[in-house]
Amino acid sequence: MKEITEQIQTIAARLFEEGKIDIFIAWEQGELDFQTKAYVARSKEDAKNLVFNEYAIYNTANMLLKFRDGHERIGIAVKGCDSRGIVRLLEDLQIKRERLYIVGIPCPGLKDPLAAARNYGGFNRQTEPDSLAGKCLECIQPNPVICDEIIGPEQSPRQQGDRFARVKEMEQMTPDERYDFWEKTLSTCIRCYACRQVCVACDCRTCIFDEMKPQWVGRESSTTDNMMYHLVKHAHMAGRCIECGECERVCPVNIPLMLLNQKLIKDVGAFYGGPEAGLQYVEGAKPPLSVYRIDDPDSFL
Repeated sequence: MKEITEQIQTIAARLFEEGKIDIFIAWEQGELDFQTKAYVARSKEDAKNLVFNEYAIYNTANMLLKFRDGHERIGIAVKGCDSRGIVRLLEDLQIKRERLYIVGIPCPGLKDPLAAARNYGGFNRQTEPDSLAGKCLECIQPNPVICDEIIGPEQSPRQQGDRFARVKEMEQMTPDERYDFWEKTLSTCIRCYACRQVCVACDCRTCIFDEMKPQWVGRESSTTDNMMYHLVKHAHMAGRCIECGECERVCPVNIPLMLLNQKLIKDVGAFYGGPEAGLQYVEGAKPPLSVYRIDDPDSFL
């Protein structure tokens, strides 16, 4: 990964030197190995701080939301899931393609810095190497789907077996069993909104859950309000989830949020077909549930 780091630094420095970008988004090294975080370089000199290492798991596409109202020309390094996030933002008209210079990195699979932090701290510090993050073991698209230049060889998908096995197990339950499962599971939610903040598809300027007048959903961490929060949020993800798995990775109480997303991915695919969210960019294209036609017969009503 040292070679990829050097190439990112070289490309970013070149783009600054040629006057093609105003900022470059990638990652920087923290004090400890696992403390890699998103970084915005603003000059050729800053480019030396850019890195790509085994903990560069943060989805850089999410950073673009901070610059959507500006005019900066943006260079950005992306993995496969990050690039799907860029497609998501382009389709949602959150940013224009001509503002971006995308450097693709075929992802070999990364480690979870949160798991590494837990292993590093406490009285029972673990010294064995961390394994790949759970979401990376289920990755179906490690290679960038949109980029202007690419670094490194293509990688093979790591997902093995039936991708929707957990969903199918849930579908075999009775309605009461499913309700009991989710009632118990979502009762542990502390409403920290980490899943929302890390989600590139949560790009509304004002979130319904931040509204106070009217207040659509209660703020307290009760089972009823928790269930309403997650049902509404995941309904908004139908046809739009890029399967980066960041929501589940950052959840402090380990709620299996991707189980809900994968159920929606499976059903939207069955009803509408076509490529899944973010797997290809077609200018003007929209996700299935984001399209409106004035002649829609509404036969389901």
